Amino acid sequence: MPVSPPAEIGMALADVDTPALIIDLDVFEANMERMAKAVRAMGVVFRPHAKTHKSADIARAQMSRGAVGVCCQKVTEAEALVDSGITDILVTNEVVGQKKIERLVRLAKRSILGVCVDNSGNVDSLNDCAAAHDVRLDTLVEINVGSGRCGVSPGPAAVALAKQVAGSTHLSFGGLQAYHGRAQHIRKFEERRLAIESAASQVRETTKQLSAEDIVCARVTGAGTGTWQFEGTSGIYTELQAGSYLFMDADYGQNEDGDDKWSHGFGHSTVAGDTAASARYVDQWASSDRPGHRGTAGYHLRHRSGCGGDSR
Repeated sequence: MPVSPPAEIGMALADVDTPALIIDLDVFEANMERMAKAVRAMGVVFRPHAKTHKSADIARAQMSRGAVGVCCQKVTEAEALVDSGITDILVTNEVVGQKKIERLVRLAKRSILGVCVDNSGNVDSLNDCAAAHDVRLDTLVEINVGSGRCGVSPGPAAVALAKQVAGSTHLSFGGLQAYHGRAQHIRKFEERRLAIESAASQVRETTKQLSAEDIVCARVTGAGTGTWQFEGTSGIYTELQAGSYLFMDADYGQNEDGDDKWSHGFGHSTVAGDTAASARYVDQWASSDRPGHRGTAGYHLRHRSGCGGDSR
């Protein structure tokens, strides 16, 4: 028996079958416009992370406002977006295993595709597969600037890996990825700023060492919703990857704003609705003193929980 979707275009909110994840379109679009305007003012490139929404329609809306493309976390995400017409993608992770590498390389034949590396063996595997398919793959060296998960150490180790990439027959050195995931949910504004100041310093030193080896680093990519203003004004990051700014979440709501002009204005656009059997209740994250919220009678409004230290 066919199952009806919980909501359809044009349906009144009161008719939506609950529980349902609901987006406040006004807040969502205001968030999108605000980030696009801020990034333009900073003079950097914007490549928002699509793992936040996994939607080609939203990716197109972001690109219509100036984004050069999107980021993906996995090959499957990239495949789905390319199949839907989004063809400028950076996979912000290391892709390992022959089957996944084969899929990545085949995808590069029909898109502008980049990928990250942090070890020599992965560079060899990517190059061998790209050579077999006669594809040249844009390859970024990921450096560990504080998250302690992925990435080669900044400085000499990163330079050595970049030299290997640049010397490979079917890879192009595309620059550095320096994403500090752990910094995104540091509560204190000044502590977040200092974490990214340290990251930027490590990136800056690495680019100097690359230059000494005659390796051009035209791109430094990173940043998330918790720190984008710091990378964007660092003078060393050229591309920002923030994604959660579209929706925000309860955890980002606990970060302290600063007094700079970039720190205010993003509203929480995503709520989970469930039909209330008793009086209307709006929790602390959806209360009227938060930016962009309007009450919805008959529904509990609860924000999704935070995605943790690796959310962008």
